[in-house]
Amino acid sequence: MMIAIARTVAALREKVAGYHDAGETVALVPTMGALHEGHFSLVQAARTRADRVVVTLFVNPKQFNNPNDLAAYPRTEESDAAALGPLGVDVLFAPPVEEMYPDGFSTVVRVDGLSEGLCGAFRPGHFEGVATVVAKLFLQSRADVALFGEKDFQQLAIIRRMARDLDIGIEVVGCPTVREADGLALSSRNARLSKQARAQAPALARALHSAADAISVGAAIEPTIAKAREMVLAAGYSEVEYIELREAGSLAPVEVLEAPSRLLAAAWLDGVRLIDNVPVMPR
Repeated sequence: MMIAIARTVAALREKVAGYHDAGETVALVPTMGALHEGHFSLVQAARTRADRVVVTLFVNPKQFNNPNDLAAYPRTEESDAAALGPLGVDVLFAPPVEEMYPDGFSTVVRVDGLSEGLCGAFRPGHFEGVATVVAKLFLQSRADVALFGEKDFQQLAIIRRMARDLDIGIEVVGCPTVREADGLALSSRNARLSKQARAQAPALARALHSAADAISVGAAIEPTIAKAREMVLAAGYSEVEYIELREAGSLAPVEVLEAPSRLLAAAWLDGVRLIDNVPVMPR
């Protein structure tokens, strides 16, 4: 099935207006392309929540604090569009940079509090870029619901807060992280790992799950996290930026496990920054 591709906001809104005029609901799945099974799972979830599905494909320059990272990000629109067709996607919104950020663009959306710490401490400006582009996509698409993966858990929390604070009438839904058979969280960045690094990569997920299991049954938080960090480094990772336990709703640091929480991590392997998180439930 050929997928309709919209390049401009006007074309996207015309499509969505037609759906809404027909009494149909619209789900939005924002992506930066290089699609994998994690993205496809979001599309499948979107089909269960709305009559029509819009996928966006835009490599957002404003969320890259490293120009080399932006340059290295894969651009695979043709194969992405081909993969989305059989999934029943109605529209692929793939605008050029100048459509999203025309001359004179000067607005920034910043979500204080939730953007601080974790990835926010290591990627200055990243979440401002995310919040800005997602706010634009929400307003451009006028969708009823938007779906995001829980792998980017801090991002999900920020987007929920942004939509709520700005009174954007859209439901933000988080979907479970999709993993390879060996536990590695699916990510477009995984393709940049060497064969050896790919074999080492699942150690991050193993360490997080082991620590989460221990903490959930009463193990001391700080020593358990320290052990997880050692496991990740021993597996071949060059750097662990952070492993932290945060409350699932507020992302507040957890000293005593009393409510549903998340163990979140970011680490470097083979020159690639990988992130992951797992739930931690109190007894």
